[in-house]
Amino acid sequence: MVGSAALPRDNGSLVFAAPWEGRAFAIAVTLVERLGLPWDEFRLRLMDAVAEDPARPYYESWVAALERLVLERDVCGVDALDAAMPTERAPL
Repeated sequence: MVGSAALPRDNGSLVFAAPWEGRAFAIAVTLVERLGLPWDEFRLRLMDAVAEDPARPYYESWVAALERLVLERDVCGVDALDAAMPTERAPL
């Protein structure tokens, strides 16, 4: 990925500021693979999420894109996503 959707790297290695960022990355990659989707299915949603709020931390945009993909592909519903999130997160 390039531009605003490019993965943060340091000396070629992926960079995660917190463990949850690595988990969000892994979940997105796994979901795309298991659903048999082209990577662009996620990448385009990520670019939209970054464009919607350029000041949002990068991996928060990954989560927003991942939520959209899950909902649009009917992997689970809003209630299941809301129940799985920390209490400080606003419901969808």
